[in-house]
Amino acid sequence: MMSAMRSEGIEARASRREALKQMGAGFGWLALTSLLAEEAAASGPLALREPHFAPRAKRVIMLFMFGGPSHIDTFDPKPLLNRDSGKPLPFAKPRIISFPRRAGDLIGSPFEFKQHGQSGAYVSELFPHVAGIVDDLAIVRSMHCTNPRHGGAVLEWHTGSDTFIRPAMGSWLTYGLGSENQNLPGYITICQALAEGGANNFGSAFLPAAHQGTPLGYGNVKAQEASFPFIGDGQRKRLQRLELDMLSDVSRRQLARSGPDPELEDRIATFELAFRMQTEAPSVQDISSESAATKAMYGLSDPVTDDFGRQCLMARRFSESGVRFVQCNSNGWDHHFDLKNSLTKMCAQVDKPIAALIKDLKTRGLLDETLVIWGGEFGRTPTAENADGRDHNPHGFTMWLAGGGIKPGITYGQTDEYGYYGIENKIHFHDLHATILHLLGLDHTRLTFRHAGRDYRLTDVHGEVVRDLLA
Repeated sequence: MMSAMRSEGIEARASRREALKQMGAGFGWLALTSLLAEEAAASGPLALREPHFAPRAKRVIMLFMFGGPSHIDTFDPKPLLNRDSGKPLPFAKPRIISFPRRAGDLIGSPFEFKQHGQSGAYVSELFPHVAGIVDDLAIVRSMHCTNPRHGGAVLEWHTGSDTFIRPAMGSWLTYGLGSENQNLPGYITICQALAEGGANNFGSAFLPAAHQGTPLGYGNVKAQEASFPFIGDGQRKRLQRLELDMLSDVSRRQLARSGPDPELEDRIATFELAFRMQTEAPSVQDISSESAATKAMYGLSDPVTDDFGRQCLMARRFSESGVRFVQCNSNGWDHHFDLKNSLTKMCAQVDKPIAALIKDLKTRGLLDETLVIWGGEFGRTPTAENADGRDHNPHGFTMWLAGGGIKPGITYGQTDEYGYYGIENKIHFHDLHATILHLLGLDHTRLTFRHAGRDYRLTDVHGEVVRDLLA
């Protein structure tokens, strides 16, 4: 029955298109095809959907620090670690360690911590600008995940699984809620590394292809040079529209003959989205219209902060234009040696832009409806590696959240006195995923997709909403 109705609908649209095409010509036909594309978009895979309940946030900006930033040198001070630096760890190490032969004794943090804001939250000297907006943050010190290796942990954060190919978190959000802007992707990731999981970190897996993340540049490309492929060539737009219509007509005739074909329909939808992006994506990405004061606030005049500053500024622009999930990526936080110099360098690149993003969203009235998340795939060990570095630590580390229904000015959870294990109010990635979905009005147990005979979800069979983090 549904198949017959669908075929009749396709044939009716095709007949209407052919009739009108014969009645008009030239620009009239181009106008018609544009209207038909808008009509298809409004009912396509990215069409707006109602959440399960009233949301606290509309969209997400993820600030991903690839490599695993050291929590005990940034947001989780450990005086006892500094006191006992050079001594053996006084309790058992995890059964699985990434590089056991290079593991040494305890090594204290070379950085000074101070309390900031009315909340009195501790922040390292490495983040002086973030320290200035600490009352907007909910700092979670008790994160943990499953995998001690980059590839598995990065996948686990992005998709909820460290062993199988699953849809990314941004894909689940657009699947559940659709997109606020039909001329832009619902999910954009800026300069994301292709190592350690590759495109699977922003792929849609078995969800419709329209929900996959759209990369704007990759990890080895500067933000200033990042671009969407084949977008912005206005001279070819009329020809592209004709080519796309021919391709769509052929595909729809195939659908009318063979019945529903989700993969073919997904391809049509993504082709149409790519064409519509040309009307809006270049202008949203173009930051030349921003004031000199705004550019300076994000650090665009400084070669140290310019790259991540551009990412954050573009993220704000895409977010306020209706992109559901935007990810900024800072690559290079894997400090197995030379911790002091390497971590100082990485924090200097992102500190000012991060603070600027929070302030900018707040000034524009967007922070309350935008959930900002900072963190990496794991933290680092309190024990030394290669004498002056730290190994991977998935057992206890820090992430923070701001805006979008999060309780501001709190520090939640605790690691042990040396910073190795989460010991109080532990939060697994599954729990944080459930909380993120909840803030956007989605029940993580109901956001499912049937594939290969079973229902899948971002949190699989795990996850609890962390209500202590909710405002």
